[in-house]
Amino acid sequence: MSQPTWAAPTARNPVRATVALPGSKSLTNRYLVIAALAAEPSRLRAPLRSRDTELMAAALRALGVRVEDTRGPSPFGADWLVTPGPLRGPADLDCGLAGTVMRFLPAVAALAVGPVRFDGDERARQRPMAPLIAALRDLGIDVENAAQALPFTVRGSGSVRGGTVRLDASASSQFVSGLLLAGARFEQGVSVHHEGPPMPSQPHVTMTIEALRDVGVVVDELGGDEWRVEPGRIGGLDVQVEPDLSNAAAFLAAAVVTGGQVRVPGWPQYTTQAGDALRDLLDTMGADVSLDRDGLTVSGSGELYGLDVDLHDASELTPVVAALAALAESRSQLRGIAHLRYHETDRLAALAHELNALGGDVTETQDGLVIRPRPMHGGRFATYDDHRLATAAAVIGLRVPGIEVENVATTAKTLPGFTQLWSTMLAGCGRTPGGPGRAARTGRCTPTPSPRRCSRWTAAATPACSAGSLLRWSRPTPSRARIPGGWSPR
Repeated sequence: MSQPTWAAPTARNPVRATVALPGSKSLTNRYLVIAALAAEPSRLRAPLRSRDTELMAAALRALGVRVEDTRGPSPFGADWLVTPGPLRGPADLDCGLAGTVMRFLPAVAALAVGPVRFDGDERARQRPMAPLIAALRDLGIDVENAAQALPFTVRGSGSVRGGTVRLDASASSQFVSGLLLAGARFEQGVSVHHEGPPMPSQPHVTMTIEALRDVGVVVDELGGDEWRVEPGRIGGLDVQVEPDLSNAAAFLAAAVVTGGQVRVPGWPQYTTQAGDALRDLLDTMGADVSLDRDGLTVSGSGELYGLDVDLHDASELTPVVAALAALAESRSQLRGIAHLRYHETDRLAALAHELNALGGDVTETQDGLVIRPRPMHGGRFATYDDHRLATAAAVIGLRVPGIEVENVATTAKTLPGFTQLWSTMLAGCGRTPGGPGRAARTGRCTPTPSPRRCSRWTAAATPACSAGSLLRWSRPTPSRARIPGGWSPR
């Protein structure tokens, strides 16, 4: 049976908009776990209210934690009050497709008294769990499972001895974060050693460590692949959740694709979110990027360059970066992202297949994608129940009429109301819903160009940039190319 589709709007003019975004999923779910294990109540202000975070809240409630709504000023939903309580089973936890739920809560469940069963969506049963399950057993935790994946049952005894554990976290940094988050409640704390190929998404482990330190937990970083959490009291939280910077990717990309300007208010001056890499990525692809106390502003120049980049630490940005690369004027190579084959879907295969079906030229490599821009045409874009595939398709639709996105509702995993936010962003600057068949409203958007700066990720954009960085700018030759059909800065 064919899935319903959403007609991705095509922009007629440069986009000019301010887009406020809800809270970070990664921070919200870490704060929820910390609050559940704390010695006192906590308040999460402006948390993300999405499928992933609601699943986390529901799972904690099933374990005996009170998670209650309370009115706050956020337009995206209520704050959360979290009151810890004795953790207990029996409980059945629905992980959905949320890696944070299936990987953060098993160590928490070991602190409960009674059996706690974990399961999730069909695709969740295919996501890597074996290293974490083995690590839990090494810590003396009883895990019933033969397949080393969902579903499994943790038989909690109310306490965990803790100690030292070694595991291969090359498939997901969430294995490490899940142990660190609960480690202060273990009798001996926990020492975690990663042994294997490089661990992806290191910024997410840094995020976990800083969130724990903020509530008084002692965490030592003993090198790039070793961490120690001391046993001790976990304090309560009263925290404002930062906006989700990775969810900003598609909206900021709209400025680049259309030669317009998009501002995201509340962008932090300092953050552990991997999405902050957007500043350097978009700068290197041709945009002007400015961060001030009011937020982040991205202005498109009418130019869109390919790039050669290692996205190992910011892999969640890959789908939108791939969409931009498909619309660029020069070849791109995205590296260091082999682990994306085990996310909500095989993101590398999915991106290659869907972009090629629209006329693109994308080749999978051992650890990423090579993208050679080609003229693209409309068609169906399957999302495979992956929220980031859906937002990437929306970016393509800004330039390519007739993009029909399957199951765009999957964006509710981390960004409920995505299509409304997208339509609102485009409303003032002219758009054609679903292609050129309808009259578009007109609008006026005036991006302000400025000189390019040397990005800290850039290796070869300018002679002044230091060698050995992660990113190489692929400049069109013989001169800077304009985005096909795009607008020049005014």
